[in-house]
Amino acid sequence: MTLVSLQRAIARAVMQPLTSSERMRRSAPDGAAMTDYAARFIKPNDRLTSFERLEIYNRQYWFRLLSSLVEDFPGLRAIVGSKRFEAMSTAYLTQCPSRSFTLRNLGVGLERWLRKHPRWIRGNRLLALDMLRLEWADMEAFDGQAKPGLRAEDLEGKAGHDLRLGIQPYVRLLQLHYPVDDLLLTVKRGQDQSIGFASNAVQDRREHNEIQAVSRQKPARVFLAVYRLDFSVYFRRISQEEYVLLSSLRNGKSVQRAIELAFHKSALPSPDRPSSVQHSFQIWATLGWVCQQDGNLQAIKEKIN
Repeated sequence: MTLVSLQRAIARAVMQPLTSSERMRRSAPDGAAMTDYAARFIKPNDRLTSFERLEIYNRQYWFRLLSSLVEDFPGLRAIVGSKRFEAMSTAYLTQCPSRSFTLRNLGVGLERWLRKHPRWIRGNRLLALDMLRLEWADMEAFDGQAKPGLRAEDLEGKAGHDLRLGIQPYVRLLQLHYPVDDLLLTVKRGQDQSIGFASNAVQDRREHNEIQAVSRQKPARVFLAVYRLDFSVYFRRISQEEYVLLSSLRNGKSVQRAIELAFHKSALPSPDRPSSVQHSFQIWATLGWVCQQDGNLQAIKEKIN
């Protein structure tokens, strides 16, 4: 047996889902008895059989992956319930096994998979998908790329129609149906405060009540920016105009065109638009969202008059 074939044989066994009692399955991936399968490449010792030695890795693999998804998606888990979340996670990882060297990417395909298998989030589909998108954006904002700001000399000759500004890649822009940012903060705050069984029971009831309250709300558009500042992730509600403006700049539109798109169907009175744009750019610059900054905000205001 070559090294590659040995690695693949072990991986197939280790990545097999556990039984309902959280033990290794008795049948191997090739249909043979797992005792015979394990004995082909694992020696027993004076304490454990080949099967038992392989089972340690099988169990630890699944325990670690399932616990990682719990850590990454506490809000989604609170919405669907702990038992269904574990079963859902097992089904997801079985059909979409990890292809990355890091656990950080474990949930990269979860949204796409849930949209194809909506039974796992039945009853709260939009709310669950909103929460999943927010929690994934949280991770992307935490370790996303940060680009250096543009130097003054880089702006030379790029005025008027040529002016384009970049938005930091780690800033994630979301259009949601529910205020899941508040709900996620409630869940995380409860996790920090929970100690002991009694506290966990109280927190579970509190989460349930919060989820029920949010799910009974009529879906409405919520625009959110998820960003990193001083190694911490924050959520900031933004207006529809800000969302369109930021998205347009990120998509390569000029400042002038982005402003036109942002206020195309805006209810904001025309006289108030220049100050709104100026205020938005000042906030974005302060938070470090803009990669290429134009210091002449008056020129930006004049473009929408």
